[in-house]
Amino acid sequence: MALRWFWTAAALLLLPLAVAAQSLAWGDGAVFGFSVAAIIPLAILLSTATEELALALGPTPGALLNALFGNATELIIALVALRAGLVDIVKASITGTVMANLLLALGLSMTIGGIGRSEQRFPAMVARVNGTPMTLALLAILLPSLAPAGATGEAALGFSGFVAWLLLAVYGLTLVFSLGTHRQLLASPGEVEALVAEEEGHGAPPVLPWLLVLVLSTAGLALASELFVDVVAEVTEGLGVGATFTGVVLLPLLGGTAEYVTAVSMARRDRMQLSVSVALGSTLLVALLVVPVLVLVGPALGHPLDLRFSGYELVAIGAAVLVSNLVSLDGRSDWLEGVLLLATYVILAAGFWFPLAG
Repeated sequence: MALRWFWTAAALLLLPLAVAAQSLAWGDGAVFGFSVAAIIPLAILLSTATEELALALGPTPGALLNALFGNATELIIALVALRAGLVDIVKASITGTVMANLLLALGLSMTIGGIGRSEQRFPAMVARVNGTPMTLALLAILLPSLAPAGATGEAALGFSGFVAWLLLAVYGLTLVFSLGTHRQLLASPGEVEALVAEEEGHGAPPVLPWLLVLVLSTAGLALASELFVDVVAEVTEGLGVGATFTGVVLLPLLGGTAEYVTAVSMARRDRMQLSVSVALGSTLLVALLVVPVLVLVGPALGHPLDLRFSGYELVAIGAAVLVSNLVSLDGRSDWLEGVLLLATYVILAAGFWFPLAG
């Protein structure tokens, strides 16, 4: 409860400061710093509200709510950036989110959860149920990048739109699956705390207060994202940071803070099944919902988004999927495997900093 008050106070303090920084012309650096600082507590509040409402509404409605709002932060930031025409940053954020979920979040979970334990176990079925559709979805996203060099932009957009509709259809089927008998295997990030609360016998929280928190945190997040996007290009360029590195590293860290905290806390409490579900399930949700939505609404926002990635981005996504699958499919983890995942993330992220990825 104390942490919730802390994040609420932080959001109520930092968001007005970000607005004031823009209104009073304190400079792009101040707007950037305060908006970034405001996004983090707002994202955690949004995730917390989703968890509490899921618990209050019951299994099926709660799971559906989590399926829709599990990655709301990433989607809101990406939509605002896409509307501003930052197509390269949005595209890079797709790569970065996959890397962060599969390597950073899972690596931190295995490392911190494994300290003081010889190993941690979780049902291998969790990794298979999440990992297989996630791998297929990411392969589908990457296919437009393999088009011949002479292919037109219209062809790439048309194929990307086809892939987006297909992924949404798969997402619908995944909902049917996850809302039935396999719900716990496909626990989404926001559903984890609700499942834990059910196990521990906590009573259902009130609906209206948390619904208000959900609405207000979503609105605040949209405003903070707007302020952030307005200055991110200028600030990062002044710091010598390219658009690709910004999208790959900075945006996923902002959007995924709540998921990373949840995954690590579950691992430390030796609930590795839930931790793995968070990392893999969040990636699946990005691939099946966030990416298709961005592709389909791009033309309406005036900035079409195709799914053509650079060669290094293809390697980064492929490496993240391959390494995370190799580590998780045996149903066991230890701190050294977590370190290896973190090392892979740092190496791939460094490639976007140096000219290697350009």
